[in-house]
Amino acid sequence: MLRKDINELLTRTGPGTAMGELFRQYWIPAMLAEELPETDCPPVRVKLLSERLVAFRDSEGRYGLVDEFCAHRGASLWFGRNEEGGLRCPYHGWKYDVSGQCVDVPSEADNSSFCQNVKLTSYPLVKIGDVLWTYMGDAATQPPLPEFEWTHVPAEQTYTSKRWQQCNWLQAFEGGIDSSHVTFLHSGGLKTDPLFKGAKGNEYNLNDTKPFFEVADSDGGLFVGARRNAEDGKYYWRITPWVMPAFTMVPPRGDHPVHGHFWVPIDDENCWTYSFDYHPVRALTETERQAMIDGHGVHSKNIPGTYRPMANMDNDYLIDREAQKRGETYSGVAGIAMQDASLQESMGPIVDRSKERLVPADSGIIKARQKLRKAAVALRDEGVTPPGVDPEHHRVRSAAVVLPQAESFLDSCRDAVKAVPGTAQQSV
Repeated sequence: MLRKDINELLTRTGPGTAMGELFRQYWIPAMLAEELPETDCPPVRVKLLSERLVAFRDSEGRYGLVDEFCAHRGASLWFGRNEEGGLRCPYHGWKYDVSGQCVDVPSEADNSSFCQNVKLTSYPLVKIGDVLWTYMGDAATQPPLPEFEWTHVPAEQTYTSKRWQQCNWLQAFEGGIDSSHVTFLHSGGLKTDPLFKGAKGNEYNLNDTKPFFEVADSDGGLFVGARRNAEDGKYYWRITPWVMPAFTMVPPRGDHPVHGHFWVPIDDENCWTYSFDYHPVRALTETERQAMIDGHGVHSKNIPGTYRPMANMDNDYLIDREAQKRGETYSGVAGIAMQDASLQESMGPIVDRSKERLVPADSGIIKARQKLRKAAVALRDEGVTPPGVDPEHHRVRSAAVVLPQAESFLDSCRDAVKAVPGTAQQSV
């Protein structure tokens, strides 16, 4: 179980909270690049870490992320006119550039002098891969840009999606480092999902329901090793890296693309789940990419024009009890992504961890909570920079390997969990 005060510390991410300040030390995904496809396109509402913002792309293609509300009377700039190098409030014509600086107040005679003293809160917005990233912390301590491998491979080798998840970021993230549930919840998907099936590792997952967990510290977070029995006195290891605060990679299966997630708090009761697939050394096939678009693997099929899944809590995730009885899906919910989301959201907006009963298979979750708490408190009380800020910490991979029983998973896989451009993932 977890004390209520620690649960509060880990789950609250608004301005002024310990965990909110921790998130503000990192570059985090703000939106998909596809949401601002061209210059002077309509602005987009963006809520991150409980702050209401608006994003836009100006006439020169520069990205801006600013306070949603006009400094004059508080009207939402989502209604603004994106034109001629800035976003103009339609109420009284006040205009802002991508830095949040007011550049025009038509009603004032001494326009330029007045504008100099009006500036909205703003954050940098930078395109890396398929994602627009932002840094919401102190500009004086802004770190280098992120260097996760999936953001830097050629475009034909990667695909990224996002979905709205109706629960706190922490319970979504904890599902990402919980390898023991795969044998149960995703058992149907291991046999039928086009982005999972056919790998030898699936047999080990399905045949051993009692994995042993070993967790090792890394410079940026943790490596969570899940060990299952294999043939000939060997072990099958699935190694999940976690880079603080909320990046995880799912151990690969055969030559299928590698995938993973980045969970970003919208507010305390909602988060964005960014899901990516990439292959380090080859382009995604048309079949693979279409499967991702269709919501297979770690992706979801969303309501057109939104990032809300078609299967959601309002329709009970389209649960099919007959498919559950037939064994096609373990929970009756279709799709790897929504199988996870349905159960994580079923816990409530913020789960009461003081009531839970953890077991050895939860060791990765326990150590992650400890590391998050320690980092948040050290930042708050001593100003210590947390793990995962340094881009060197981003250069990690997941791995799935078969090893002799006497070998340590991390000692044997040090090269396998390093992202080395031009080399394939180690996978079974």
